[in-house]
Amino acid sequence: MLVRVGEIGKRVLLGRKLRSAQLGETLLSKRIALPVFASDALSSVAYSPDEIFLVLSAAGLSAYTFSWKIAIAVAIVMLAVVTSYRQNVQAYQSGGGDYEVSTVNLGPNLGLTVGSALLVDYVLTVAVSISSAAHYAATAVEGLNGHEVSMAVLATLFLMAMNLRGVRESGTAFALPTYLFMIAIIGMSLWGFARYSLGNLPLAESSELSLRPHEDFVGGLGGFAFAFLLLRAFSSGCAALTGVEAISNGVPAFRKPKGRNAATTLLLLGTIAITMALSIVTLANLMRVRVAESPATDLLDRQGNPVGDGYQQDPIIGQLAAGIFDNFDPAFYFVTAVTGIILVLAANTAYNGFPVLGSILARDGYLPRQLDTRGDRLAFSNGIVVLAGFAIVLIVAFDAEVTRLIQLYIVGVFVSFTASQTGMVRHWNSRLRVEDDPVIRRRMKRSRLINGFGLSVTALVLVVVLITKFTRGAYIAILAMAVLFVLMKAIRRHYDRVSDELAIDDTDVALPSRVHAIVLVGRLHKPTMRAIAYARVSRPNSIEGITVELDVDETQRLLERWDELQIPVPLKVLNSPYRELVRSVVRYVRERRKASPRDIVTVYIPEYVVGRWWEQLLHNQTALRLKGRLLFTPGVMVTSVPYQLASSQGRSHRQRPVPGEIRRGEPIPVRRSDEVQ
Repeated sequence: MLVRVGEIGKRVLLGRKLRSAQLGETLLSKRIALPVFASDALSSVAYSPDEIFLVLSAAGLSAYTFSWKIAIAVAIVMLAVVTSYRQNVQAYQSGGGDYEVSTVNLGPNLGLTVGSALLVDYVLTVAVSISSAAHYAATAVEGLNGHEVSMAVLATLFLMAMNLRGVRESGTAFALPTYLFMIAIIGMSLWGFARYSLGNLPLAESSELSLRPHEDFVGGLGGFAFAFLLLRAFSSGCAALTGVEAISNGVPAFRKPKGRNAATTLLLLGTIAITMALSIVTLANLMRVRVAESPATDLLDRQGNPVGDGYQQDPIIGQLAAGIFDNFDPAFYFVTAVTGIILVLAANTAYNGFPVLGSILARDGYLPRQLDTRGDRLAFSNGIVVLAGFAIVLIVAFDAEVTRLIQLYIVGVFVSFTASQTGMVRHWNSRLRVEDDPVIRRRMKRSRLINGFGLSVTALVLVVVLITKFTRGAYIAILAMAVLFVLMKAIRRHYDRVSDELAIDDTDVALPSRVHAIVLVGRLHKPTMRAIAYARVSRPNSIEGITVELDVDETQRLLERWDELQIPVPLKVLNSPYRELVRSVVRYVRERRKASPRDIVTVYIPEYVVGRWWEQLLHNQTALRLKGRLLFTPGVMVTSVPYQLASSQGRSHRQRPVPGEIRRGEPIPVRRSDEVQ
């Protein structure tokens, strides 16, 4: 009954099973692929502008004038990355993405470096996006304050459950909220610019506040400290680029022509994300939004006093929506709601990228092979569960604080960007050496130029990110990548070692000289008789039963009963002065094997099959210990001979007669009406 209930619950949660032949039905059109793979990059619009302003706030209000310049620099980087990745997805369509590009063109070690960086970044994507969504929800609903961690954990589990249903189904479910977010942000921006052109755009509620500059910037904006601050703001704003790489890993999920559809989706992603990010930064400046990393102490009222702990600092989008739609509250709540939802759905990009990359790494022997197994809905279920587990650990460990988590963010993705673009330059160089057609060569040179520009931009950003974020938490992400790299190398060495050990040689073709069967006899009952019968029917060269003498009288009665039943198998009694049953059996079996190294020794162990969990505690304990010891003995085969107790057959009664019952006149058991399920 419990098994049946569990199966029904699984079907309700995941849906009906899909056959392997139905894999083509799960492929995505561009309309569905855009929200599936681009939700991460699009959702970064909700927090990357905040990060730019938060970092600049350390230098006071005057530093805000650099926000639009930083936003333009981020947009240029995104344009370069999107254009470069359009080359990637058309050249490499297997789904390996940056890992495949780097492995093929730069070698397995660099490929594995990229793989570890992407895996870490996917976990951080889930943690950052969902933590940010939890804070948006706490802003909108006062009663949720202080429960951000619990909400984030529940949202992570919800996304896990949805993705276990399959890529297509989760993508269809999440497509509408993603498109609504695009409509909300673009619509808000258009209405805001329209009000600005008409001269009635209100200022943000926080515009009356001022910022207290940190000690390093009291004297002004010049010097090394301010330059470093600008680089920090730029690196934080580059969080908008995360998610671009997921499309290169998800190319197999697209409908044909896969490469062209993926490239088109990338173009749409870049255009929409750049438009929304620049619009938000511009409106934030026009409406004089004020935010600070420590609002209680760094935000000052008109009298120059800190606003204190009672001040609730809303995210930039929330402040913009409140001002732009000051006379239409439904629009404000709509923008706030879809922003919170898209931040949760942003993690969906990682739920599609991590399992696919994990399956490829598992196929190459760098991760456990279970990650390459598709579940009931043809999704890589084990990878989805692993991703959710690690993300929950991060959310709880960092208390769902976005500012702390984001310092670990984007390091991995820019490692993969830089390595991938380097690999693409080498890819075109190798192709150009063997290509003679002038038209194709011109196209290849243009592609190489695009990837070369992408390499220079992403390498520069990687250096900036490492310099500005290393001491603020990025070292944790780098350490995690290093640990994962070493772990994956160790897994590969293990698989290689096992493969070499299992390779067939001449000794595996020859048959063993003889097979000697040993039946373990504790008591003389039905399970023992079944084990003896099974051993005899397997026709070994020799067979014997063995028992350990723990009590002289019991052993004597066993021998008498053995002779009485005339069992045609000799029974050997092992002496054990210290009542060591397991050790005595193992010692005898090993000596038997040592005496004839070319023989195979097969040990038959009777076992009970029980139906209740607590019965397992009462039976088979000695059998389990014996198997555990004998399995490590070379040349020894262990065979469990099951005997099903009545409890293992459940409480159901037979519904139809056994053959011969009616002919013999035996009564047929009938289920009572109150037993019908």
